[in-house]
Amino acid sequence: MNINRVKILAFKEWREILRDRLFFSLAFVAPISMMLVFGYGIKMDVENIPFAILDQDRSAMSRDYLHLFIDSRYFDYQGDVANEREIDNLIAGSKIRFAIIVPPKFQQTLLSGRPIAVESLIDGTFPSRASISKGYVAAINNAFNTQLLTAYMSQKMGTTPEKVAGFVSPIKIQLRYLYNQEIKSIWSIAPLMMMFILLMMPPLLTALGVVREKENGSIYNIYSSTITRGEFLIGKLFPYVVISCINVVILWLMAIFIFGAPFKGDPVFFFIASVIYVTCTTGIGLLVSLIAKTQVSAMMITVLVTMVPAILYSGLMVPIASMDAASKFEAHLFPAMYYTEITLGGFLKGVGMDELWTHAAALLLYTLVLWLASFSLFHKRVKA
Repeated sequence: MNINRVKILAFKEWREILRDRLFFSLAFVAPISMMLVFGYGIKMDVENIPFAILDQDRSAMSRDYLHLFIDSRYFDYQGDVANEREIDNLIAGSKIRFAIIVPPKFQQTLLSGRPIAVESLIDGTFPSRASISKGYVAAINNAFNTQLLTAYMSQKMGTTPEKVAGFVSPIKIQLRYLYNQEIKSIWSIAPLMMMFILLMMPPLLTALGVVREKENGSIYNIYSSTITRGEFLIGKLFPYVVISCINVVILWLMAIFIFGAPFKGDPVFFFIASVIYVTCTTGIGLLVSLIAKTQVSAMMITVLVTMVPAILYSGLMVPIASMDAASKFEAHLFPAMYYTEITLGGFLKGVGMDELWTHAAALLLYTLVLWLASFSLFHKRVKA
């Protein structure tokens, strides 16, 4: 292999990238824009749920009950309504996501020792958010029930409410959230966006860069030259690997300083694993470029072969542990899953090479397979 020819080809490709302003913007501006759009746009935290109240009792006890919802940070009080029809219109128009209806004689029924049903209407348009909202409602309702029972037993037993509370709830749960103590979804989303963007952009840039040679006919100069297949592939793709490595640093800094995600792991191991990952995804783009004949088809194929694994089989939407056996097997066939573990481990769990070296090794193996396959499929001749 002639290193000088590789350098010349890499320099030529870099000049082509700089000359094409649209392509240069795609290389650097697109990843930053995607990070900002997805980072601020995807919110998994279920808080400030807009809700309205229909209090048909208007007693002291109903006000105490409803104030548990009004004072909660999980709900955003939008005011009272006059009737149930108004509630239907507000939920249908997405003005509120939840409504609670306190029936007449609420206080009277409870003071008489009889149970009573309070109607809760939750917008089920988004099932996951509706399920979480249901949990909030149940927790607040249970807290009010505990208050009533504690007050009743304290009065009957002639003792303090604090002592009675020990009898009413003898087992208390002490929750500790590991790795993400504040339960901020952005702390997980920002690293996952790195995985998503670095799986899409390097293959897209690589595929478009190589296919562009086919469209403008300059690929025939390579066919007729003395440059070898290996020299062409390394020289052609080296600038895209460097661009992707720069984007790794940019996205990493954005995740930390813009979105506030803590990085607790080993930065050296993380960067090495990221370089392997972008080299791997660049290999995906190289394979696509050998199949596609136009830049449009290259773009469509690249989006298809990268977006589906990134969304379904990386742990972005559904944790790998929650998948069935067939889905888990498919997830292990794509590099996105391994880099997801590396990013979450580096950012949130503070683990490094000792725990994640197998994932980095899997990415390295995937990279070697892709590049060897591309080398064997690339021929310096025009197919008839």
